[in-house]
Amino acid sequence: MSSKILIIGACGQIGTELTTKLRDLNGVNNVIASDINTRNLDLVNSGPFEIIDAKNYNAIHDCCLQNNVKTIYLMAALLSATGEKYPMEAWDLNMNSLFHVLNLAKEKVIDKIFWPSSIAVFGPTTPKINTPQYTICEPTTVYGITKQVGERWCEYYNKKYDVDVRSIRYPGIISHKAMPGGGTTDYAVEIYHEAIKSGTYECFLSEDTELPMMFMQDAIKATTELMQTSSENIKVRSAYNLAAISFTPKQVFESIKKYIPDFTISYKPDFRQVIANSWPSSIDDNIARKEWDWQHDFDLDKMTREMIDNLQKQICKVDFG
Repeated sequence: MSSKILIIGACGQIGTELTTKLRDLNGVNNVIASDINTRNLDLVNSGPFEIIDAKNYNAIHDCCLQNNVKTIYLMAALLSATGEKYPMEAWDLNMNSLFHVLNLAKEKVIDKIFWPSSIAVFGPTTPKINTPQYTICEPTTVYGITKQVGERWCEYYNKKYDVDVRSIRYPGIISHKAMPGGGTTDYAVEIYHEAIKSGTYECFLSEDTELPMMFMQDAIKATTELMQTSSENIKVRSAYNLAAISFTPKQVFESIKKYIPDFTISYKPDFRQVIANSWPSSIDDNIARKEWDWQHDFDLDKMTREMIDNLQKQICKVDFG
């Protein structure tokens, strides 16, 4: 039996598009998607799918043995904004799921792990401009704490048990295919949907809140390229800084207005503003660019064109069938 890839949390914002890409690269039957959520029928019906709770070690273990799974992408997590509402649930899911896959690799059941970290590992004491790879990490959210602790455990398992685990500190991710799932950067997806649907948007961050962002195609490209890189070239076993573009709500609003001139925006910051204020405005990812040749493809205007074109096509498809 050929070795398989298992994606845990495949129905999430990143997992949805990562599944498609990995199936393109490896063949549909070699990539098993899994989640506790089966509402995404397109994904569920597009190839092998298992209902797996990321907190259930036995379910993951059995799936790996039965299908000869050798690589796991652990994409299941409770994100920053949702995690503040349900802190113990966030800790339980984010940490126990990571231990499950790390221990499977330690026990030689699987060979390789991808686990996503986040800019949420940073905090108000972190340098905000061109945040370096190695810097102060004092996160102020439960989500950020789980990612910081997770990075340390990944590095520990690599050094202690030679576990091949790889990670990226994702910035805010923007996609037209899947809605985000409770993060502080969600406005940057919602704003495009509302620009087309209603022509107006009420933003939950202030107009000048600059945050690192990335178009989904770049995020998927970075993830697959990191996993394809030879192990000896992966020097960072906590998580790599990753960057593409940084912008404010006002700047993305102005970019959208080039294509939708009547679009309007208002600002009503909520509890997510405090979270955003603790994060960097730009990231230094030179180590990723040097060690595995990372390069992003999308700037703000190119991303806006892609978002609007694809969302308009989706609306036309719904309207006309």
